[in-house]
Amino acid sequence: MRMVELGRCKPDERRALLTRSEIRVSSVVPSVMKIVEEVRRRGDAALLEFTSKFDGVSMRRDQIRVSEREINEAVSALPRRTLRALGSLARSIREFHRRQLPRSWFVEISEGVRAGQVVRPIESAGVYVPGGEASYPSTLLMAAVPAKIAGVSRVIVCTPPKRDGTVNPAVLAAAKIAGVDSVFRVGGAQAIAAMAYGTESIPRVEKIVGPGNIYVTAAKRLLSSVVEMDFEAGPSEILIVADESANPKHIAADLISQAEHDVEAACVLVTPSKELALAVKREIETLLPLIPRSKIASASLSKNGLIVLTENLHEAIDFANEYAPEHFQLVVRNPRKYLRLVKNAGAVFMGYLTPVALGDLAAGPNHILPTGGRARVRSGLSVLDFLKMPTVLEVGRKGLLRLSSTVRELSKIEGLEAHSLSVSVRLQRGREYGDRDSE
Repeated sequence: MRMVELGRCKPDERRALLTRSEIRVSSVVPSVMKIVEEVRRRGDAALLEFTSKFDGVSMRRDQIRVSEREINEAVSALPRRTLRALGSLARSIREFHRRQLPRSWFVEISEGVRAGQVVRPIESAGVYVPGGEASYPSTLLMAAVPAKIAGVSRVIVCTPPKRDGTVNPAVLAAAKIAGVDSVFRVGGAQAIAAMAYGTESIPRVEKIVGPGNIYVTAAKRLLSSVVEMDFEAGPSEILIVADESANPKHIAADLISQAEHDVEAACVLVTPSKELALAVKREIETLLPLIPRSKIASASLSKNGLIVLTENLHEAIDFANEYAPEHFQLVVRNPRKYLRLVKNAGAVFMGYLTPVALGDLAAGPNHILPTGGRARVRSGLSVLDFLKMPTVLEVGRKGLLRLSSTVRELSKIEGLEAHSLSVSVRLQRGREYGDRDSE
């Protein structure tokens, strides 16, 4: 891992430290446009063709949707410990996310003027779950459970099949636990297009959520004007702010845990302790050979790994806020004292005993998070992503009288005098509603 002293960096060098290996979506847009157009035009026929071409799986139209029988058989075949783990994660996600539900409200904000907002779920949502030979049941739960808590009527899942044409049984079990309505064995850009436009087998949805590879990301970008999307997610990121009290082996393990995702993952340690920094580098060399994905993690840390030395913790947190990481670990004495200084992060993990892995796989907060600095402007996936909150206004005669002069003046300034007319006709007595006060 490269080590730099923040205080010695020139402004352009400091800005360079904030960059990470973003996926180059533009490079695949032309090919993805063709896929999207074929799915829009040919529906299921295009899905079958692309599944054969990209996944090496030939299937019939009636096999696009995973049957209830296949789902139940997959659940029955899984070890009980796997089902217990999935059930435990689902319960944690429900317990956390149900607290995000906002309430409708309606109050008198001034005499004769009542206003508020109501909370309504979207009607349908599509969840994309990366797959093939890999397995991401936790991602399915992180997306589908909040949607169901929000009250979404129809939640569907698209995920690529394995080489033998089946869908990973843990993913199917997660779908059943989450209450997903349908699962389709379709992946890649073609799955995003299918959920955006609808095909003979896959219904159109109102919103698509979930991470994916560069082709999925490109499809989401291209179709964002057709259907609502969550956000683009790039390679995994972790930034750890630690002081001299931190255990270097713990820090090393946390950095490796994100580095094993992808060679493009960004792993950063920010600390005022050079002694800790050097100890962490030594521990990384010791721990890397112990994991199956050591080559990926090693390449990631060599390419994108960074240690930033600061004068103190405040400077470290200032840099972290500039970086706006996906995962922000605060491994310091009394982390709650410093939490108030954290402004930009997808998720914050506090203290010596809170690795990112707990948030990814067990605790309940969502692990579908913004990357590439997008944490400056948005949060991770939540129940709110599946809700609409239209405002409501009800005005009586006293309120109408009181507000009319404001409408009259501003409509004149803005050249929209029909706005004023719509108020003045209601102030004329003896009309349709007579003198009745609607209050």
